[in-house]
Amino acid sequence: MMNIEIIIVDDDPCMSESLAEMLGIAGFSCREFNRPQEALDYIATHSSCIVLSDIRMPDIDGLQLLAAVQQLDNQLPVILMSGHADIPLAIQAMKEGAQDFLEKPINSEQLFRQTELALNRRQAYLQMNSQSQPASAHAEYMTQKIIGRSPAIQYLRQQAMVLAQAQVDTLIYGETGSGKDVVADAIHHSGPRADKPFIAINCGAMPENLLESELFGHEAGSFTGAQKRHIGKIEAANGGTLFLDEIESMPLVAQVRLLRVLQTRTIERVGSHQLIPVNIHVLAASKMDLVTLSHQGRFRSDLLYRLNVANLHIPPLRERENDILLLFEFFCQQAALQYQRETPTLKISQQNKLLSYLWPGNIRELKNVANRYVLGIPGDGINLNEEIPAPVVDIADLEHHLDTYEKKILISTLEICAGELNDVATHLNLTRKTLYRKMKKHGLNKRIFRSLGRTIMSS
Repeated sequence: MMNIEIIIVDDDPCMSESLAEMLGIAGFSCREFNRPQEALDYIATHSSCIVLSDIRMPDIDGLQLLAAVQQLDNQLPVILMSGHADIPLAIQAMKEGAQDFLEKPINSEQLFRQTELALNRRQAYLQMNSQSQPASAHAEYMTQKIIGRSPAIQYLRQQAMVLAQAQVDTLIYGETGSGKDVVADAIHHSGPRADKPFIAINCGAMPENLLESELFGHEAGSFTGAQKRHIGKIEAANGGTLFLDEIESMPLVAQVRLLRVLQTRTIERVGSHQLIPVNIHVLAASKMDLVTLSHQGRFRSDLLYRLNVANLHIPPLRERENDILLLFEFFCQQAALQYQRETPTLKISQQNKLLSYLWPGNIRELKNVANRYVLGIPGDGINLNEEIPAPVVDIADLEHHLDTYEKKILISTLEICAGELNDVATHLNLTRKTLYRKMKKHGLNKRIFRSLGRTIMSS
């Protein structure tokens, strides 16, 4: 990920220092400010950041800071913090555009999760809205393309960067949907051939009788239907990178010819005896263990050893729990821009659902789920848009269950709003008359909740 700072704003130096230490240990980059105006001055000239701010502060409080940040950049995520007594303020802050609200004392797991989501949202916005990528950003392409904070992905990025610079032929292993093509693309665009062709061919999707022609090209009249000369994928990749996806599916006859290309760096078009030199970086991907296939006689061992100068193993998504929400948020941002929709906020129950799923289709499946979530449509596998089925209730007891549920909602909202009936009515979208009638029906007294609110505020 690009270097995005967490701007911590709290007038209590002990609190800001504690938060910075907690986030720093988790690997986040932080900058502390005890004066909100100084934070605003910094944000005005540093867009690669998110804001984590207290609500109760002198001079400029959290809501005023939120409004000022939105004036600077209305896409910059702001997470607000405060005690239980400020829950009505939290509701107001969410309505005014805050990304989230954290209740003190801060739960570290919730802090890390919401910070991760905010960082990813900011990264996606900055990436999507950058007009051009300077030449010096080749090294950053790897970080922007292979997204994740898990140790396995950080190691994968490091190794991929080394191979991008070394330009050695490489095998990329990974399950279906794990992102082998993304890693190959990142290696190409992070190396010295970034401005040269990146030619990809799926060996498993190409009919065997056409594969050799597609790879090596052919001369006019070399076989029935070959009416003119055709330049193959290998020749088209000259100077750049050739990516052979699903190479385990390549027929043995084509493997022999590919081996010769790798050994001599020359090709012969089908129907020609002329040797054509090619300067290519070869990347190959497989979802199966090629060593096992070679022992079974299904893949040539000499081709395996020629390709396997280096290899990378992409971990499946089920082993990257720390990256699931990060990637999901990123794909939601992409889908929202593509379909011109708002990015919906994930509930805790939905986050847990994403984290507990095994993801047999890996990142490809995660991206599909994100697209469906933004569009609000169902689909196969995990479905975040499905409604939780209502429990089966005896018809005779239905009215009792509805009354009980209605009373619980009224009590909860009265507690949150400290008995302020205007706030309660607004929160529940009720008229004052309807609210009075329902409170009388359930024997609720607003004075009790106002007294409770004063007790909490004074504690």
